[in-house]
Amino acid sequence: PVSDWVAVNTAARKSVPNPLAIAIVPDTAKAWVDPSLPTKKSLQAKRKRMTYRSFAEFMSERYHCDVAYLTLLNGSKKINNLKPRDTLIVPNVKPFTIEALTGAAYKNDEAMSQRHAVVDTKINQVRIFEAAPPALIVAEPGSTTVSASVRPNRGLIASFPITPGKPKFIKFGTWVVRNSVELPHWRYDQKLLDTGKRSSDSEALNIPPGPNSPVGIFWCGLSKPGIGLHGTSDPETIGRARSSGCIRLANWDAIRLPMLIRPGTTVEIR
Repeated sequence: PVSDWVAVNTAARKSVPNPLAIAIVPDTAKAWVDPSLPTKKSLQAKRKRMTYRSFAEFMSERYHCDVAYLTLLNGSKKINNLKPRDTLIVPNVKPFTIEALTGAAYKNDEAMSQRHAVVDTKINQVRIFEAAPPALIVAEPGSTTVSASVRPNRGLIASFPITPGKPKFIKFGTWVVRNSVELPHWRYDQKLLDTGKRSSDSEALNIPPGPNSPVGIFWCGLSKPGIGLHGTSDPETIGRARSSGCIRLANWDAIRLPMLIRPGTTVEIR
């Protein structure tokens, strides 16, 4: 069952008996860290990449946590002076390797495009289900009668925590995935954020891609204009703070979406 967390937690403990591991800050982190990244949107629009602001931020997102937790595990002296090739105690998870991203755009897939996603704004969760199995057509021997037998329900294949939009901006209903892209640029439109209505292009800013982009490192656009599932620059707020209509996931979860859903997938927001 979707709500059977006892079974999920038991399986997790069996598959990962040791919750911590040792990791090395890779040399590739240098290309993704820039302490001088500005906070002002007009200055960000002049940059080529929305980088991390520290190696600690790079490593915390790589291992699915925040800087405060890395500090708890390793001490403030090490975290505040972190550099490439240093070793750290980190959560024992599959690392989010941002350096592997190429800006790929994902197309329709025969199986994944038939799947169904449910964005549940009541419990801040997106669930992804297999395609509905076709009805089983049965022809009785020696009879002209043909009957259709209902097959089992869709199987749940993935679930992620989310931050939904503010209640007044949530676009409830069933939509379809239209596009799916890594490292998206973001059109910063203050009017859209404040009112839900798009302003002219001359009033908007084009924010470059990167982990500190407000849409994170992945965009999955829906058939409702301006609405999509995407990453975030603030993973610690997932499940808490509200956005302006879209559905946010931590970057390490968002990047898994194109391996689960593709253009053509239906997305129900409820």
